[in-house]
Amino acid sequence: MYRNEIESLAVLGRIPTLAERIDDDPACDLAAWRTEIRGRNNRSEQAVDLSGNQSRALVAAHTLSELDELFAAIRNSAGARLLRRVDPAAAAALSTMTPSTAGRILRQMGSRQEAVLAAMSGPRRTELETLLTYPAESVGAHMTLSLLAMPATGTAHEAVEMMRGAGPHTESAHYVHLLGPGGELVGVAGARDVMLSPSDTELGTLAGGDIVSIDAFEDQEVLVGVFAEYPYASIPVIADGRLVGVVTAERAAEIQATETTEDFRRMGAVGGLPMSLRDAGVWALYRSRVGWLVLLVFGNIFSGAGIAHYEDLIAATVSLVFFLPLLIDSGGNAGSQSSTLMVRALAIGDVRMRDWGKLLGREVLVALLLGVSMAAAVSLLGLARGGTEVALVVSLSVILIVVVGAVIGMSLPFLLTKLKLDPASASAPLITSICDGVGVLIYFFIASQIML
Repeated sequence: MYRNEIESLAVLGRIPTLAERIDDDPACDLAAWRTEIRGRNNRSEQAVDLSGNQSRALVAAHTLSELDELFAAIRNSAGARLLRRVDPAAAAALSTMTPSTAGRILRQMGSRQEAVLAAMSGPRRTELETLLTYPAESVGAHMTLSLLAMPATGTAHEAVEMMRGAGPHTESAHYVHLLGPGGELVGVAGARDVMLSPSDTELGTLAGGDIVSIDAFEDQEVLVGVFAEYPYASIPVIADGRLVGVVTAERAAEIQATETTEDFRRMGAVGGLPMSLRDAGVWALYRSRVGWLVLLVFGNIFSGAGIAHYEDLIAATVSLVFFLPLLIDSGGNAGSQSSTLMVRALAIGDVRMRDWGKLLGREVLVALLLGVSMAAAVSLLGLARGGTEVALVVSLSVILIVVVGAVIGMSLPFLLTKLKLDPASASAPLITSICDGVGVLIYFFIASQIML
């Protein structure tokens, strides 16, 4: 009946929703609400459910610092929807947020983006315009400009003084980024090392070994792999050889969650759904699914053509039809399993393109063992339904179909990666449709060679 336990409790009156609190008192205690309503998604749902009047009352009755804490506790998309209802206050509210959070919310404000930017002060507007110059799914779009940076020739004392002044207001204060004469990044020193060093220590001597950085125009997916390999609190972002910002580990974790959701949708042949499932309307859900399904309908015609080609064989041995769904589903299932494993492994960097040959040999061996196991089980059914010849046909077919299905499922993500496409597009419905057509041809070809 209700979307989750928190909402159930809220509706039952034990935990008031945000809308109910605003109706009772527009200046309600937002800190108490954030504590009582756990989970960013639960809080975001309640923020999205506010009416225009409730949204305006909320913004008017709270200070900018209180609103900043509110927006930090909900999704960026929910914050953008709330601000679109209170345009005059949008610029002021965004001005108090960290630049990275404000930039992500501003991207989702659509046509009102320019008007909100124009109402901001010069320095903040410049920061946000810089972030908006990067593509929406690039590393630069997710970086923060709020960091600690000093010339590598500076001293530990100077760095500590800088941290005392700027540190409390800096999004990424774990490291001091050391710059060369031209603004290029020449090293990174840990804030703790700087504070514990003698005051006259040159910062360049505190830098670690190799510098780990990432280009601002790289795809955001790259961040997940970089943070998985290097467990840092933040990683510098470079553009044209110069330090332009950093990306925090917290932001990388949010990107990973978003990318995982997108991959699951693609693997289910559901693409082009930019909003959450809860916010999507009937038309948006229809458009996200109809393309693949219509395409796969025409793809399945090949399966029908294969069956039609062997009409005489089917008429002579009707019992073959009994095993057709079992066999072609086995190929699709094996292919979907292999595809899922490969898509995930490619996404997290566990395997590379050069690993295809090694993985192919192993996958064939595993699929062969699976096929033999399934053949042993289905052969008994073949004997009971059609005799020795049918049992032999079914056993050989299931082995070959499972092997071919597994190879297709494993190889297609690699092929898409080679073509610079998203390997998650190797969706389960696509793999199943391909394996269905191939399975029909394999099954009836083997049957024609043995039984005719």
